[in-house]
Amino acid sequence: MACLDWSQCPAVESVPGKVSGAWVLKGTRMPVSSIFENLAAGANIDDIMEWFDGPDRDQVKRVIEFAARSLEKEPAYAK
Repeated sequence: MACLDWSQCPAVESVPGKVSGAWVLKGTRMPVSSIFENLAAGANIDDIMEWFDGPDRDQVKRVIEFAARSLEKEPAYAK
């Protein structure tokens, strides 16, 4: 399974000592993984906005779009 290079997503940051260095939405303590865990559990963006304090809708959308764009690339094994 390929790993995304989250350093290329302008909506997130990883700061040593902040949420153990996990990738979080910039300016928040909300881990990127929380977005995908909640989506997988059936939540939508409106739910996430209601349940979490701090994220902005545009940040959440940019994170989802970044992950979706990564699927447009040809897999390395197919080359």
